[in-house]
Amino acid sequence: MLKLKYLFHNNDLAEMILKNWSYDSDSLGMFQYYRISSNAVYPFRDQGEVHLLRFAPIEEKNQTNLAAELEFLTYLKLNQYGVMEAVPSHTGKELVEAHTPWGMYYASVFKRVPGNQMGSIDLTDQIVRSMGEALGQLHRLSRDYTPKQTKRWTYTDVLDWMKDVLGEFPSETAALNEIEVLQDYFANWPVTQQNFGLIHYDFELDNVFYDEESHSCYAIDFDDAMYHWYAMDVEQTLDSLRDEIRPDEWEQKKGILLQGYWREAGDTYDMESMFPACRRFANLYGYIRVLRSGAEQWAHEPEWMSGLRVRLDKARAAKAKQFGQQQNFQLPPK
Repeated sequence: MLKLKYLFHNNDLAEMILKNWSYDSDSLGMFQYYRISSNAVYPFRDQGEVHLLRFAPIEEKNQTNLAAELEFLTYLKLNQYGVMEAVPSHTGKELVEAHTPWGMYYASVFKRVPGNQMGSIDLTDQIVRSMGEALGQLHRLSRDYTPKQTKRWTYTDVLDWMKDVLGEFPSETAALNEIEVLQDYFANWPVTQQNFGLIHYDFELDNVFYDEESHSCYAIDFDDAMYHWYAMDVEQTLDSLRDEIRPDEWEQKKGILLQGYWREAGDTYDMESMFPACRRFANLYGYIRVLRSGAEQWAHEPEWMSGLRVRLDKARAAKAKQFGQQQNFQLPPK
């Protein structure tokens, strides 16, 4: 999540950055449907087709990670995987450094994928199975992927980043201890081609679209991708799905998703024993991102920001309650 000071809607900034690409000038009214979280995303049209402008301040992003994301997307597209497609700028670049009166930004444009967000449709057995298959196919392709230019960061880089952030918050001893526990624990996990590779990390209902016509899924927003155990992706997906399924149907839907996953991913192994530690990693990562996002405060904040701060504080408090839980992990099988 971006720092709160970057969450302001700015039509002029978006239009200035968009001038690096082709667009239909009469489609800028679509900017009203913007969203800002980990990036600012503004929809528009080019020759009648919906595209999405994505940008963020350079101090909020890692250029190497962004370049690696774009390279991975190209690889997936070449292998017929349903994924968002980057659109080159006027200068032929998929990643643009935009100099603006508001600072420097990294920006890219993507074509809109077909279908509807999984979070907005009825999650039938067929659709849940399709989501599992899409994740399994993603991991199968990841196993054969070797970056040509740049490599995405790893879970160890993310843990180091968390520790750096906490250097600004000396009272956060519980979170720091959580980092050290996970560093020690993950250091003993087996790393194989079958269980470890480049993951999406945020393969959740809002980032997966289901196309009714082709009965297939399309994944968007690889902004959080990292090298991690594939179990991390599966646990995140199940956690996202759990909130949308009735408790009496949960075990059945979980089984259907995992069945679809293994159908595409290949030989099964005891992945579920890895879920508790993965959930703990996600909880900690979310906590520290929220902590960093809301650290700065200003007098006379707008009402929306004050309301958002209250919600973020509640979410952070809930995550903090999980620190120190499940200390006695079992190591996954080799």
